[in-house]
Amino acid sequence: QVSLVESGGGLVQAGGSLRLSCAASGSIFRINVMGWYRQAPGKQRELVADIISGGTTTYADSVKGRFTISRDTAKNTVYLQMSSLKPEDTAVYYCYADVRPPYRASYGAWGQGTLVTVSS
Repeated sequence: QVSLVESGGGLVQAGGSLRLSCAASGSIFRINVMGWYRQAPGKQRELVADIISGGTTTYADSVKGRFTISRDTAKNTVYLQMSSLKPEDTAVYYCYADVRPPYRASYGAWGQGTLVTVSS
């Protein structure tokens, strides 16, 4: 079993910055992909950014140039630096990891979510 623990959410004014962190722990042989999704009220969950083990990153068009994802592989931790925040970035942000346990197939794990609220 793998646990993803997120931190760093909160309330910020438009134009401000926040940094989210997500640490994975448990039965882990390797983490192939780590990333962040978000879900705003009344909307579907959407990919914000992810990073694969080789370092390649993917960003949603809406956050390109404002958000930066990074990863500490040794610590099984992923970060999301969010800058120039807009009210439309308000959502619950979920950490995601594609985890391979020892001697088992990979599977997807989710964090509990952290709320980011951007006031105008």
